[in-house]
Amino acid sequence: MQAKNLSLALGTSCLVALAGCTGSGQDELQGWMQSERNAIKPQVTPIPEPTKFIPQTYSGERMMEPFSSEKLASVMRGSPATTIANSALIEPELNRRKQPLEAYPLDAMSMVGSMNRQGQLVALVKVDNLLYQVRTGSYLGQNYGRVNKITETGVTLREIVQDSAGEWIERPAALQLQEEASK
Repeated sequence: MQAKNLSLALGTSCLVALAGCTGSGQDELQGWMQSERNAIKPQVTPIPEPTKFIPQTYSGERMMEPFSSEKLASVMRGSPATTIANSALIEPELNRRKQPLEAYPLDAMSMVGSMNRQGQLVALVKVDNLLYQVRTGSYLGQNYGRVNKITETGVTLREIVQDSAGEWIERPAALQLQEEASK
């Protein structure tokens, strides 16, 4: 019977403890939560009005197509002044005899050294495991490259190439001294 009284006393104390948790404190908490909800006002920025679309008429149909044969013909005709300038630039190159190093592209060549021959600096250029002596005025590469200057560390030259409009222009190029790694 003592065990029965003990369990009854334990059950009663638990009910009293639970009843104490649901008292007037809940009403106070509920009131505070409601006042906080009312105090907070969300700030939503309105969505801007969409911009009005104004249709435009297409006017490119009157223009010449970029890849048409008419456009190519007009570029090829060109102005007489540019034709004369182009022919003056490339004609001497076409009429002279080719040198052996003009058969190779410039990126297939490498400068491996230089030496002084009779007071003039000569560059040593290696192509296909062959060594060539290059002097100022020599021709290199497949773009009519002519050597302008030779130093101990490089060769500067000018090439004659066609630009995107088909006109011949001069551009600078260079070969730098390449040191081979020992095997």
